[in-house]
Amino acid sequence: MLEVRDVTKRFGGLVALNNVSLSVSKGELLGLIGPNGSGKTTLFNVITGFYKPDGGRVLFKGVDITGMRPHRITRLGIGRTFQIPKPFGRMTVLENVMTAAFYGGNASGSEAREIAERWIEYVKLREKAHQEARTLNVVERKLMELARALSTNPELLLLDELVAGLNPSETMEVANLVRRLVDEFKITVIMVEHVMRAVMTISDRVFVLHRGMKLAEGTPEEISRDPKVIDAYLGEQVRL
Repeated sequence: MLEVRDVTKRFGGLVALNNVSLSVSKGELLGLIGPNGSGKTTLFNVITGFYKPDGGRVLFKGVDITGMRPHRITRLGIGRTFQIPKPFGRMTVLENVMTAAFYGGNASGSEAREIAERWIEYVKLREKAHQEARTLNVVERKLMELARALSTNPELLLLDELVAGLNPSETMEVANLVRRLVDEFKITVIMVEHVMRAVMTISDRVFVLHRGMKLAEGTPEEISRDPKVIDAYLGEQVRL
């Protein structure tokens, strides 16, 4: 479904991504991990058109989307969340999600409301639907961010540290919700995360970035036992 081919991205003298290649198949949940500054969010920004790579190509369902504008990429079927949710604070949860469905998913007014209500129900925010977004707590803001991304009708969903800042119980609740998206709706997911318990529990495959380059790739069990990954990133934090 998605192919990243030899992508390089520089910021002045800093090489944020160095000939990175990865592929994701339809219906797969790929965990994308690595230390801070390893290039994970930069890769998301290249895939979604916020950054144009200095080298390499990005293909989605066989179509070259390299450097395409973000709104066009969204309408082709790639949705994403951001590390720090930035809702329209004085708009309600429903209005926030409807806006994403209308502008990102190209839905009509009535369709946007129906789509928004469905995903708000799915992420268990129905009781908050008519509250202003600024009143939400951290986990509720994360769930609304997920609902907004889903309302654009994505085939591929990029999740950037969706469970960051959540307690262990909330973390696994949201992680299991993501796993259900793959299993029930066949949405393909790439999940950037530092919470290893979540990544290793729900991912089909894990891709490790380190200093802008691919360090390793494999099943969660393989990655958790890879000496290179343990030395560079995991340390003693994962033992399956």
